[in-house]
Amino acid sequence: MEIGFLSSIFLILTPLFLFFIVKKYSRSSKNLPPGPQPWPIIGNILQIGNNPHVSIAIFAQQYGPLISLQLGTQLLVVASSPDAALGILKTHDRLLSSRSIPNAFDHSFAPFYLVWSADCGQHWRSLRTLCRNEMFSVKALQDQSSMRLEKLGQMLGFLHGKKGQVVNIGDVVFTTIFNTLSNVFFAKDFLDFEDEHRTAGGLKEKLFTLLQDGMRPNISDFFPMFKRFDLQGLRKGNLKNIREVFSFWEHIVDERRALLNSSTTVMEEEEKSFLDRLLENGFSNDQINICAMELFIGGTDTTTSTIEWAMAELLKNKEAMSRVQEELKYSCNDSKIISESQLSKLSYLNACIKETLRLHPPVPFLIPRCAFETCEVMNYTIPQDTQIFINVWAIGRDPKVWEAPLSFKPERFLGLNLDFKGQDFEFIPFGAGRRMCPGLPSGIKSVQSILASLIHQFEWVLPDDEDPAKLDMKEKFGVTLQKEKALQLIFKDLN
Repeated sequence: MEIGFLSSIFLILTPLFLFFIVKKYSRSSKNLPPGPQPWPIIGNILQIGNNPHVSIAIFAQQYGPLISLQLGTQLLVVASSPDAALGILKTHDRLLSSRSIPNAFDHSFAPFYLVWSADCGQHWRSLRTLCRNEMFSVKALQDQSSMRLEKLGQMLGFLHGKKGQVVNIGDVVFTTIFNTLSNVFFAKDFLDFEDEHRTAGGLKEKLFTLLQDGMRPNISDFFPMFKRFDLQGLRKGNLKNIREVFSFWEHIVDERRALLNSSTTVMEEEEKSFLDRLLENGFSNDQINICAMELFIGGTDTTTSTIEWAMAELLKNKEAMSRVQEELKYSCNDSKIISESQLSKLSYLNACIKETLRLHPPVPFLIPRCAFETCEVMNYTIPQDTQIFINVWAIGRDPKVWEAPLSFKPERFLGLNLDFKGQDFEFIPFGAGRRMCPGLPSGIKSVQSILASLIHQFEWVLPDDEDPAKLDMKEKFGVTLQKEKALQLIFKDLN
C-alpha cells in the first residue's frame, strides 16, 4: 500500500471522520464478524500491507474463518474457510451476489459489464447465457477445437525455432491464449510471436493497465462520499484507457455489422464468430466492446499464470515431472500433437493442474461480492452494501483442510472425487454460485493442451544449468497471482 497516499488520506480526513468512525463502526453493536481493531479514519488499511491474501489469512488464524475489516468507511468481510465460503457462495448466493464496482470503473460503460456487473439484471443474464451457449458450451468448444489446435501448432512452431535460446514461458503462453480468444471473438489474430515484445502496438500494455486500475488505492473506494469528485483522476484515466483499447478492434465491429446487414451476404453457421452472435442478438457497439475487453482481461493473465506456476512446480519436483512425461509418452504414443479427446484421460497431468490451482489460484481473492441485503453467515451479521472477499489462497493452504498444505503433491487428487466446478468449497479457484467464472471450460482446456504440449515436446532446463530446486517461487500480488520473477527456460527436443 502506498504510504504517501495513506498519509494524505489521514491528514485530509482526520477532523471530519474521527468521531464518525468510532461511533458508527463499532463491531460489538452490529454483531459483525471479529477482526483486528481498526485505526481511526483509515481503519485496517495499513495492517493489510502489500500482500493482503497473506496478512488476512494470518488474521483468520487469530479471529476465525469469517472476519471483518474496515477500509476507511467501507466494511469488508472476508471468508477464509470452506464453511464460510459455502455460506456466502451457496446458502446466501442470491443475497450476496451483487458487485461493488471500483470507482475507477464506475463510469458511462458500467451498465455493460458482465464480470463487474453491479447486479444480476437482464443484461447480465442475457450476456452470460449467450457466452455459455455460444462460447463455452461443450458444442462450442468442439467447434473451436480445430482453431485451438492451429494456435497451439503456431506456438510449437515458434518454439522449435528457439532451441538453445532463453524463452520467457509467460510471454509465449500469453500470445497463444490471446490469439485463441481473439479468433473465437473476432476470427483474427492480434499478437505476433515474432514481435519481440508481443504488444500489438501497445494493446497488451493497455489491457494490463486496465487490470491494475481496479487494484490502485483509491480514496473514493475507501470513502464513497467522495466518489463523484474522482480526487485522484483514476476514473477519468480508466475511461480514457478503455476507449484506447476499443480503438484496436472497433473497425472490425463496424465492418462486421455492415457485412451482416448487407442483403447480399449469406454466412454459414460454422463461419460465424462470437462477434457475429452478439450482432445478431442486437448488442450495441459499447456492449460488444466491453464484452471483448472483459474476455481478454479475464481469460489471458489467469490462464497464463496457471501454466507458468505449473511449469515452475514441475521443474522443482523432478519426480512429478517424470511421471507426467511418462504418462504423455504412454498415452500419445508417437504422436507429437495431443488431441483434445486425450486431455481428460491424462489423470496425473490433471492432478498436477489441480494441485497448481490449489497452491497458486489464478486470483488470490475471488472478485469481490457485495451484500444486496443484510443477512447472517456463521451467526454473524453481514450488513447491506458490505464488500465480501473469499480468500481462496488461504483456503487452499489451510492445514485443517489439506495435509502438508505447502507441499506440491498432485497424488492427493488421484482417486479423489474433488473438482473445481463450484461444488467442493475446499477447492474453488474459479468461484461458485451465479458469479462463478463463466470461462472455466475454455480456460481449463487451454491449460491442459498448452501444458501437455510444452512437456511432451521439450525437455526444459533453467539458464546456466541453475538447480531447479532453488527456483524462486515468490509471488507478486495483484488481481492475478503471478510469479514475481518471470519463468525463463531453455529447452531441447524430446521427440
